[in-house]
Amino acid sequence: MNKNKVRVISNPVILQNLCTMRSKDTDSQGVRIATRKITRCLLYEAVQNLPLIEKEVTTPLTTFKAKTIDSDINIIISPILRAGLIFTDEAIDIIPQACIRHIGMYRDEKTLKPVWYYNKVPIEAPNPEKFYIYITDPMLATGNSLLGAIKLYADKGIPIDHIKCICIIAAPEGIENIQKQYPDIEIITAAIDDCLNENGYIVPGMGDAGDRIFNT
Repeated sequence: MNKNKVRVISNPVILQNLCTMRSKDTDSQGVRIATRKITRCLLYEAVQNLPLIEKEVTTPLTTFKAKTIDSDINIIISPILRAGLIFTDEAIDIIPQACIRHIGMYRDEKTLKPVWYYNKVPIEAPNPEKFYIYITDPMLATGNSLLGAIKLYADKGIPIDHIKCICIIAAPEGIENIQKQYPDIEIITAAIDDCLNENGYIVPGMGDAGDRIFNT
């Protein structure tokens, strides 16, 4: 594992909410609230690569030049359905100019491979160097779904350092799987757990993130 390309964001707020969402005694509402708090922290860290420009601003006292996000770029938040949807509301609050592009995949429980059923990624990406992509999925287990999502954008010529993967809990096996194909991509996470079990679930993890978030 290339630890230089994995950022573990750990602070008391994240740790407290990780504890809450992992507990089997936390109901779906509690899991959703804890997840949203963690995702907000992770998103703030992930968007540090956005380019800034200076803009003239007039306050009630004076006029000066302030820094702001360059408006001449395309910001895309790509949640992997269904669990990745939990990131969407927080992302729109933080970066209202972002475009949401959903990616629908589910994991075949026998092969542990992703099965596509929905793709809202734009067909073309003119000026790919102006695109900044944030792929979101709460659990990075085998990494196969994230690999498929990364490939969608990388194949359009978008620079790898403009593509970030954001997850709450990651397994070492999943990180290594992604880094074999995309060694330079950055992964932002709140925790790296011990391993995957024989069914491809993260241990200690939190169980099935989609089921616990959506009470199914």
